[in-house]
Amino acid sequence: MFVVALCLTAAATAAHAREFRAADTQNEDYPTVQALRFMGHLISERTGGRHHIKVFHSRQLGEEKETLAQTRAGAIDLNRTNVALIGNVIPSMNVLAMPFLFRSIEHMQKVLDGPIGKEILDSFEPYGFVGLAFYDSGARSIYNNVHPVRSLADIRGLRLRVQQSELMSEMIRSLGAEPVELPYGQVLTGLVTKLIDGAENNWPSFVTTGHYKHAGYYSLTEHTMSPEVLVMSHKAWMMLSAEDRKIFREAALRSGQFMREKWRDLEEQSRKQAEGAGVVIVTDIDRKPFEAAMAGLYVKAQRDPAAAQLIERIRKVE
Repeated sequence: MFVVALCLTAAATAAHAREFRAADTQNEDYPTVQALRFMGHLISERTGGRHHIKVFHSRQLGEEKETLAQTRAGAIDLNRTNVALIGNVIPSMNVLAMPFLFRSIEHMQKVLDGPIGKEILDSFEPYGFVGLAFYDSGARSIYNNVHPVRSLADIRGLRLRVQQSELMSEMIRSLGAEPVELPYGQVLTGLVTKLIDGAENNWPSFVTTGHYKHAGYYSLTEHTMSPEVLVMSHKAWMMLSAEDRKIFREAALRSGQFMREKWRDLEEQSRKQAEGAGVVIVTDIDRKPFEAAMAGLYVKAQRDPAAAQLIERIRKVE
């Protein structure tokens, strides 16, 4: 009888063991990919090897828009994405992508690490996701291959790639440029073929993709500091026990701190690499006209009382 019970227990344990598929569009050495692997190591360790995470990097499972749809459907278990993309599904996430909302990276981290960040992550489930953790993404700035951008006059007429997000298109249009929505993996081809004049992104993305070789002017507009977010398919989450859910949440939060350390190092290395390659870094920018151009976006966003309240709460965080 004891042998039978032991066999049944072993079979039940094996049945609940799983390999979880995680998607990331960045390359293998990118901090978010390293963080997902770090999280997988913690989970494997805490579950005695029952659960594993297999990370598919470099757009192996598709571009972010595609992988988000697959995650929502349960075909992908975990997904690292930018808030601007998931904002197409979860409207409240668009608030975190609003231009000039965060005063600094430190301000953003304080918001996300506190009650506001937790409330936002806890609000994902009705949309088919479970919010696990935020990852840093630095500040996004404008780069192009035409001329330095120091003022709104310089940006007018430029064809700039943006994420596949209505908010990001509206932002670039408000600055007087022409937005071109392209998947992340198509930006380099767009620069090489002159389909676009430039794009906007952070230092690591600018450099690790090779964009800096085809866009020699990087202007520190730092217009958005929208974070990355790690989500899990609600379908996969529901298959976990209460104990395993706790393990996943704790591992995700620890991976966020791990990612920040890796991010700071890569950001510094990327800027030095761009400088060494002769990229002109424009720092003498009057940001006030850029911020003023965003007034219409804020008026539109604040028509939603929940968004207006969230914007106000974020601005009050010291």
